[in-house]
Amino acid sequence: MSNFVDYVKIICRSGNGGAGAVSMRREKFVPKGGPDGGNGGKGGSIYLEADSQMWTLLDFRYKRHFFAENGEGGKGALKTGKNGKDIILKVPVGTVAKDAVTGEIIGEVTEHNQKILLLEGGRGGMGNAFFKTSTHQTPRFAQPGEQGEEKEIILELKLLADVGLVGYPNAGKSTLLSVMTAAKPKIADYPFTTLVPNLGIVRYREQYSYVMADIPGIIQGASEGKGLGMRFLRHIERNSVLLFMVSAENENIAHAYNVLVSELEKFNPELLSKKRLLAVSKIDILTEEDLAKVKKTLPENTETIFISSVSHFGLEELNDKIWSALQT
Repeated sequence: MSNFVDYVKIICRSGNGGAGAVSMRREKFVPKGGPDGGNGGKGGSIYLEADSQMWTLLDFRYKRHFFAENGEGGKGALKTGKNGKDIILKVPVGTVAKDAVTGEIIGEVTEHNQKILLLEGGRGGMGNAFFKTSTHQTPRFAQPGEQGEEKEIILELKLLADVGLVGYPNAGKSTLLSVMTAAKPKIADYPFTTLVPNLGIVRYREQYSYVMADIPGIIQGASEGKGLGMRFLRHIERNSVLLFMVSAENENIAHAYNVLVSELEKFNPELLSKKRLLAVSKIDILTEEDLAKVKKTLPENTETIFISSVSHFGLEELNDKIWSALQT
């Protein structure tokens, strides 16, 4: 089983508030001391907190139920019950929480230590001392605690990267990532070698850098769930620049590119507003004659760079183009 988990469903329940106390003050020589019932404690809440040291939701595979403590009931002598302990769920930066029933987004954490409330604990009930008035000196009732909430919640991780590599299986994305960064993705000459997204840091002119993500290959019909389907398309949503990669082995580069664009559009039309570059990979396998034929099939109005990760041809130009796109 892969350690990279980017989608889990959990059940959360916040704590109930403690009940207020009904108590009358009883001391020697004070026969009618009046009400002294304390308030109940607040139930524990459940929070989501981003941790930049985490990169997967794997822990939630093994524990899916999270129940916060109930607040304690109030006591006599105006003693308030203890609050229930909160639960803080640590997740990777880039995690989105959704209501599993309605699909509504509860919130997302995009920075280290950012914390959002998932479920509020129930409020404690008021003790009978709270209800004493000039006309009602000895109330013999108190409030019950407020009930906590229970929800089924989906946690979905979307990788935070500057550049997302978009392409078919075996287009050379993993090889490019391994050459341009220190990442060591699995590489082999067959489709779907990459089964999990990989991240790497690309250096630019010594003092600068940006993050590149290799997303598992897209095939026609991915937006409907074919191949690895929509599982990884969500990781592209947060990339600033999309680098499309099409192998020079394709007979029609424009057609291959347009299919990829179409899949992204079906998944989320907003993705088309992102900056795009096209890299035609593996050109080291082409003859001059083949290269001339390939150039006739390029898409119009799309900035295209020819590269070879094996011979490093065009990689410096590609780095310049990516950096320029990130700055605009």
